[in-house]
Amino acid sequence: MAGILREAAENIYAYEIKTLIENEQYDIPSGWQMSPRSVLTYICGGKSGDVEISAKFIGHKRLVEIAIATLLTDRSLLLVGEPGTAKSWLSEHLSAAITGDSKKIIQGTAGTTEEHIRYSWNYAMLIANGPTQSALVESPMFKAMASGGILRFEEITRCAPEIQDALISILSEKSLAVPEIGFELPAKKGFSVIATANTRDKGVNEMSAALKRRFNVVTLPPPADMETELAIVQQRVAESAESLDLKAKLPDQQAVKKVLTVLRELRAGLTSDGKSKLKTPSGIMSTAEAISLLTGAMAMAGSFGDGEINSEHLANGLHGVVIKDDHKDRSVWQEYLEQVVKKRGADWRPLYDASKQLL
Repeated sequence: MAGILREAAENIYAYEIKTLIENEQYDIPSGWQMSPRSVLTYICGGKSGDVEISAKFIGHKRLVEIAIATLLTDRSLLLVGEPGTAKSWLSEHLSAAITGDSKKIIQGTAGTTEEHIRYSWNYAMLIANGPTQSALVESPMFKAMASGGILRFEEITRCAPEIQDALISILSEKSLAVPEIGFELPAKKGFSVIATANTRDKGVNEMSAALKRRFNVVTLPPPADMETELAIVQQRVAESAESLDLKAKLPDQQAVKKVLTVLRELRAGLTSDGKSKLKTPSGIMSTAEAISLLTGAMAMAGSFGDGEINSEHLANGLHGVVIKDDHKDRSVWQEYLEQVVKKRGADWRPLYDASKQLL
């Protein structure tokens, strides 16, 4: 749709979803629009008839299988991992493939209330007519239960524990009571919850035991090797560039490898040859940061350069990723530049020089 900043997955990949549905050869669970095998093909890539289905998630295929199988049961799915491990990305595409609607979302924050999870009221109508069905304001959870859809609960562990526990009765009984009007909403077949949790957030291990039992936990690790991370970043940067209509060339593989080498080494606290230990910054050296950095570099190159990413653009991005308003981060970055980047020869010298100018 023209003019939309970020299309939903089910709109971007509508043709692939339609193709998978039309070529379906396996049993479709009640409430789903395609079989689990087709959902796996949609997420991990493959063929449907003569159509090539693109991979939306590059990583452990078995983890995707576990996630899909979980959604076939009466348990909900909790995706856990470091920032930038594609938890929200996988959640969105699972919802798009299974129900064709990935937009029923609750964003967990310190300000999330029980009303965001259950329901609230149109207070003008409530005062005028009292509690009635028409005065009820349905939450995304309410709508997902009524339609047999999937509710995406992003960053669930950012919510206060008592707010999290509002989910317990819903996930146990698969119904939502509205006692003010004597109404109870039973969940239709197909209803489930996909929650995500960030391991860097304080409180990630403070979900109550009762709530944890309602979820099957799938932990998404960071990309294990450079090749996997390189493929993820190149794919996502290309998609972002097309969506944002950036007037610049895509970064070449050498530029992407340099960015990933820096972030992977600082993340691990060890150089790629395993010979030197490194201090780690306070920020998160994630795949998502690499994607954002390179997308920003394209914006700079297209708006203020000749459309081609250079070392200055990469240095600007790395400076912002590594140094998060922290004196310690500045010293970590400076030491890394002197002890590692400077010694890597002529190919790395432009990045070293550009980075030094920013310190």
